[in-house]
Amino acid sequence: MDSDSGEQSEGEPGTAAGPDVFSSKNLALQAQKKILSKIASKTVANMLIDDTSSEIFDELYKVTKEHIHNKKEAHKIMKDLIKVAIKIGILYRNNQFSPEEVIIVEKFRKKLNQTAMTIVSFYEVEYTFDRNVLSKLLHECKDLVHELVQRHLTPRTHGRINHVFNHFADVEFLSTLYSLDGDCRPNLKKICEGINKLIDEKVL
Repeated sequence: MDSDSGEQSEGEPGTAAGPDVFSSKNLALQAQKKILSKIASKTVANMLIDDTSSEIFDELYKVTKEHIHNKKEAHKIMKDLIKVAIKIGILYRNNQFSPEEVIIVEKFRKKLNQTAMTIVSFYEVEYTFDRNVLSKLLHECKDLVHELVQRHLTPRTHGRINHVFNHFADVEFLSTLYSLDGDCRPNLKKICEGINKLIDEKVL
């Protein structure tokens, strides 16, 4: 399940021309073909990455690229995030988690919801942002993901989980993202609008 694939899904449009085009949707479709070919269940495709999450991921790519000044590494972080999200989604929807692991799923849901609401609150209420609080919540999410997939996925995927969460939980990255006079403010606004929509729809 951990093989990389640069192939596109059959019948899907290619990535638009230009060296700086990034699309979460395209990455998800590429990963989808490789992963779904191994479980022979294309009905799973509908649940992979919804439009709102895709929009949030696209904004996260932009702010990541802005912060680390490395387009290739930013692309790799988002690719790892999408692959991890898809794999967990497939395991969950195919009832691969034990009763004990389902308890971890619920813990993760609650922690993710808490983290999402904190992200939005820190944006909406000026001068409440605390990078250490948000970093701690993200690291707690990371630990629950590791625990959840321990018996299902390979060390390579655990490496991807670390790669993703260690970046987004980095206090310097969070400071860049929340800077009141920084370039990332419009991106943060869109991210929080997307999170609010997912919370309203009970996705988060």
